[in-house]
Formats: sequence, structure tokens, C-alpha cells
Amino acid sequence: MMPRKIIINADDFGLCRGVNNAVAEAHTAGVLTSATIMANMAGVDEALELARKMPALGVGVHLNVTSGKPLSTAPVVKILTDADGNFRYSVAKLAIAAVVSKKIRQAIEVELSAQISSLIGKGITPTHLDSHKHFHCLPGVWRLVCRLAEKFNIPAIRWPYEPGTLCGGDWPRVEMQDKIRALIVRQMALKCQDIDARFIKTDIFFGLAHTGRIDDKFWAELSQTQFAGVAEVMTHPGYPEGLGKTRLVEQRQTELKWLCAASTKKAIADAGIELVNYRDIGKE
Repeated sequence: MMPRKIIINADDFGLCRGVNNAVAEAHTAGVLTSATIMANMAGVDEALELARKMPALGVGVHLNVTSGKPLSTAPVVKILTDADGNFRYSVAKLAIAAVVSKKIRQAIEVELSAQISSLIGKGITPTHLDSHKHFHCLPGVWRLVCRLAEKFNIPAIRWPYEPGTLCGGDWPRVEMQDKIRALIVRQMALKCQDIDARFIKTDIFFGLAHTGRIDDKFWAELSQTQFAGVAEVMTHPGYPEGLGKTRLVEQRQTELKWLCAASTKKAIADAGIELVNYRDIGKE
């Protein structure tokens, strides 16, 4: 059996207390090896405090220009916000705007730079970059995220290439909208690889089509899946406290349950899979 390594990452660290507590639990009591922090959300300082107590946890930046308010006070960033100062673009609208407008791209780069700088200034050495709703893979955005990785000496950027086979076979059933979302992101990932592959450090991605559906069957199937090199698994553990409006509420608790389950740990160990984070693969 070929050697396999897996990074198990929790997105949305710093979103709120419920997510922060779940990330800490999934790492200390479960198989979670990595998390990415949202620098502009209410729970960021609590997340940073927890991260300092978990030195084995790889911590990256969960870039975000679609939720909350920007950190940057630069005038150029106002083009991304509404009258209340909140980010105004959905990912779909941002996809178009980032292609046709140089000012939009400039604003995104300034804001993302501010988010990364903020976390570094608070003591984080980011292991990698990813983003809220995968907007970093949008045409017009990937190049500037690569520039920021180079600028801040961050060795890796998430590459969400998830094979279409995860939407069938013995994998847990997913809905058509999940299949379509996975297809769109997969195609964007391939385009990103063509544009600039310097910061791609993984070979395959899991958890996209099954966002909010990562359970015991998912982990059992994953442990038996053959792939070469390093995989990343995207998860979203959380408790309800502070979540507000989101499509993932009860599902976050389900993901947390199975991240900590003895059966998940056994399946991974029995398969000979090595659990790592982006800091570990950066040493290779």
C-alpha cells in the first residue's frame, strides 16, 4: 500500500466561540491537525489564545472578503463594502467583478494583506492560506494570493482539487447542488495549477462535496482510498454558540463528533495514514 499523509483542517477558526471551542476539542481529543483563522471575525482573539496553547496545531489564514467587515482602512477597500461597511459581494458576483475590475483586484489584495499582517502581528506564523468559500481560486484572485504568499513567506496555498469520484461509488450520498459546487471548484483548481503551481503542496482534496456531511461513513471510505502523496481534508466543526445565520449548524456538531470518535482514529491508524499539517510537509 502506497504511503499516505493527510492534513485534516478546520475552516472558520475565529468565527465565534462555538467554532473555537470545537476546533480546540477536535485537535486535543480528535484527529484534527490544522485550522485556518478568520482575521476579521469576532472570535479571532480567542482563537489566537487557544492556538498558543496548542503548539502542535498547524495554523493558517482563512482569507475572507465576503463576510463581516474589512480590517483595512485604506480607501480603495471601500469598493468591496456596502453602506454599513460590510462586505457586499457574494462569491458569484466577486468572480465576475475580480475579472473585469482592476480596482476590485487591488482592493482584495490590500484587504487580504491586512488580514495576513494582522495575524502575523499577533504572533502567528501562518502554515498556509485558504479562503472562505474558496474565493482564492477565482480567476483574477489566485495570482494575487500567490503574490501575498511570496510576500509574507507563506509556503502553501490550499489546492481544492477533489476528484469527481467522491460524488459516487461507496461515498456517502450527496445532492446535485453539492456535485455542481464540487465540479466548479475542481475546474477552478485545475486552472490555478496552470497559472502558478509554486504554492501547491498537496495532491488531492477531500470534504468539498461532503461539506456538512462528514460522518463515520465518510471517514471509513477515506481511510480505504488510495492516493499518492499528501491529501487535505476540509472540515467545519462547531457548536451553535455564536454561529448566527449559517447553513451549517447541526452538521458542525456531527463533524466534531466524528473527528473525535474512536472509530475514526482506528480507521486512520489501521490504514497506516500519517496525520500531518502544512508545517510538516513544508519541512520536506
